Amino acid sequence: MQTRIAPALIEPETERLRLRQWRESDLEPFARLNADPRVMEYFPRPLVRAESDALAGRIAALIEQRSWGFWAAELKASGEFIGFVGLHVPSAELPFSPCVEIGWRLDFRYWGYGYATEAAEAALHVGFAGQNLTEIVAFTAVDNLRSRAVMRRLGMRPDPQTFQHPAVPAGSPLREHCLYRLGRGEWMERQPETAFSPRP
Repeated sequence: MQTRIAPALIEPETERLRLRQWRESDLEPFARLNADPRVMEYFPRPLVRAESDALAGRIAALIEQRSWGFWAAELKASGEFIGFVGLHVPSAELPFSPCVEIGWRLDFRYWGYGYATEAAEAALHVGFAGQNLTEIVAFTAVDNLRSRAVMRRLGMRPDPQTFQHPAVPAGSPLREHCLYRLGRGEWMERQPETAFSPRP
């Protein structure tokens, strides 16, 4: 019988944030943000506690399998859980599948501080420099201007065509999605020259 060895977890850090595997203590604040209509404005509906817990479990399991994923994000200064940020392979059959997406979902209290962009930059580094991905995408409902602004700050470029997200009910105003792309070469051009210089 062959024993499968799980890959070592990747847990990036930024100046203010730590991206890590999920803990039991994350479930309550995660459920709170998933029940907040402001956070879930561009999703079909808020989640009840059981749905939120199940989502966290699936995310954590994928991190165990791949070593990366939608990490739990916490503030270094306080250890507070603020949401998730990271990379994911969508299960839905999208017009541009297969792909790796970058995404984030933060508690409303932590909006407006640049945390999503800061953590997403670290996730891009993992994807391009660590996993040698050739492209990372992001997508959201066309009216989600806040998330689209983060995508632009990350250097992602919008596709000219929108698409209908198959996981969103037909007739919903949220079904029409926009797609943003970032290639590894484009990302490399935006990095400081010292980012990949050999260490002395």
